[in-house]
Amino acid sequence: MAELSLLKTRGLSRHFGGLKAVDDVDFDLGQGEIRAIIGPNGAGKSTFVSLLSGRYKASAGTVEFLGQDVSSLPAFRRVRLGIAYTFQITNIYTAMTVLENVSVAAQSRLKPNIFGHRHVTEATIEEEAAKAAATLGLGDMLDVVAGTLAYGHQRLLEVAMGLALEPKLLILDEPTQGLSDSEIENFKDVVRKINETATVLLIEHNMDVVMSLAERITVLDRGQILAEGTPAEISDNRAVQAAYLGEAAE
Repeated sequence: MAELSLLKTRGLSRHFGGLKAVDDVDFDLGQGEIRAIIGPNGAGKSTFVSLLSGRYKASAGTVEFLGQDVSSLPAFRRVRLGIAYTFQITNIYTAMTVLENVSVAAQSRLKPNIFGHRHVTEATIEEEAAKAAATLGLGDMLDVVAGTLAYGHQRLLEVAMGLALEPKLLILDEPTQGLSDSEIENFKDVVRKINETATVLLIEHNMDVVMSLAERITVLDRGQILAEGTPAEISDNRAVQAAYLGEAAE
């Protein structure tokens, strides 16, 4: 586990009326980690990472990234700081090709605005996009229209778009949903490769993926942290077994 702090929250909360989807969460993520967030349906996992990425505004509390308070920053500003987030529901441009989709992400990094100070050619953008797509096993599908891809490949395309941003933190929400067994094994290798340059935070229901990838696991239940620890510690935690794994607590 990395020693340097990348991201932390203090008292982070998000309420929808009387529903406390995320409730007073203190969370610390070290640079270089692969961290998994697990929990039963409705535990607040997607809401929590939406607060980290800026898609949702917190009802209370703070989010700090690389020592900077980003609590009031919108999602696009957090992306520029290095936080990339792939959605639980696939979020791609279905009428565009694989290369065009990933190029949109690469261009947003290489040409941050119309007054960008760097001259970047379309060829450079496409080269960067093709590299990210190839990392996810999509190198031979660059000219395929994204909407015609199998669902599992659409999920991989979204991860490629996140990777093209060259993030410091890549948040993956249910990334293996719809993937075949062989695609899942390839995805594990991809995450380990991404982790060479970026911290990875993933929400995942596939416990084999969680246990084989994560250095530490955070368990959410009813909007609060129930437990944190190594895969072995979480596997042996009776409260976690009762809340998430469906076993009776002793």
